[in-house]
Amino acid sequence: MSDKTARVVTYGCQQNENDSERIRGMLLEMGYILSDSADADVVIFNTCAVRDNAEKRVYGNIGALKAFKDKKPGMLIGICGCMAQQQHVAQHVKKRFPFVDFVFGTGALHRLPQILYSAEKQRVFDTEMKDGEIVENLPHNRQSTVTATVSVMYGCNNFCTYCVVPHVRGRERSREPGDILREVEGLAAQGCREVTLLGQNVNSYQGIGFPELLERVSKVDGIGRVRFISSHPKDISDALIGTMANNPKICNQLHLPFQAGSNRVLTDMNRRYTREQYLDIIGRVKGKMPDVALTSDIIVGFPTETEEDFAQTLDLVREVEFDMLFTFIYSKRKGTPAEKLPPALTEAQIKANFDRLVAVQNAISLKKNKALESTVQRVLVEGYSKSNESALTGRTEGAKIVNFIGDKSLIGEFAEVRITHAATWSLTGEIV
Repeated sequence: MSDKTARVVTYGCQQNENDSERIRGMLLEMGYILSDSADADVVIFNTCAVRDNAEKRVYGNIGALKAFKDKKPGMLIGICGCMAQQQHVAQHVKKRFPFVDFVFGTGALHRLPQILYSAEKQRVFDTEMKDGEIVENLPHNRQSTVTATVSVMYGCNNFCTYCVVPHVRGRERSREPGDILREVEGLAAQGCREVTLLGQNVNSYQGIGFPELLERVSKVDGIGRVRFISSHPKDISDALIGTMANNPKICNQLHLPFQAGSNRVLTDMNRRYTREQYLDIIGRVKGKMPDVALTSDIIVGFPTETEEDFAQTLDLVREVEFDMLFTFIYSKRKGTPAEKLPPALTEAQIKANFDRLVAVQNAISLKKNKALESTVQRVLVEGYSKSNESALTGRTEGAKIVNFIGDKSLIGEFAEVRITHAATWSLTGEIV
């Protein structure tokens, strides 16, 4: 039995987290002991390419490892994920960080054992992308036994002008429904109660169609809740809305990115829907599920966005009243069409708009949460609270975090919790 240790550091989205679960699973099968130590025998950074700040953090953290490598020459340092899939990044790492032993892209995840074996002898750069390839039956090392994510498709065909994902994840390809169901059945057998189906554009899942896939997953014995992320408005159908509304196991929660409230900016982003079409979808969703929890993504400061355009985004946020928003300042991505566009606003104006958006949404989130005070919510208990080790924590159907005092035997079970206090980002309650 090897006593070598391995550390995996993850940046980015839930798909990256899912990839890291498989990386850790393969490392365990190879005999490594998982560790959080900065000087582990193998350190792998699973990276994100969506924003510049994430890339800078990766470079900074890689640089900090040089001192450990100098003291421990046998240490292996690697970079993988979306950032690593970009050829200019691989070349930069090759020249700037000679102590990095291996770089592999999103298409080479399953080759990790061979990559590590080769990296003990020479540097490895494996960034070949093969569209259409899906490798099944890789081991997973999951962080939770109560909830889990399951990838149902990979890649993206949308080519939004600001986004690098289609270039680093490849074109859309869907897993076979049987493979997905076997994975979910295995999770249920291990005690998992909730699964989140993942995809860059999950509701464009091909084959049996996404509504039918949701129905089949919900029928797996032991699974009490099904969620999914992330959706594209152009692929939302009445069939999907009806399936969500009519199936009690499918959460009344929808994450539907709109990115900008101005039709002109949406066209420049190549989003392929209008403000009016987006609001029509929201109206249909609320008509079928009045209690639906809505979340979304917004980019502030896209190059062609003016103050008037941003005002339309704020108006849409006030009209829809999302439960929560994931807000980002536009980040220029090499190789995307938007990279060459000159900005209409200054950095100071963009930052001020970002702060205004956050303030508006925080007020809405608090109002939505306050409306839940004194109500009884069905909460899936996931474990102990990170902010209060004596309290349990879980989520409502609408994915709102609830902290409450209870016995540890409740972990992995559904509990009826009365909400006693609401804050902007979480709720406090008591067992009924």
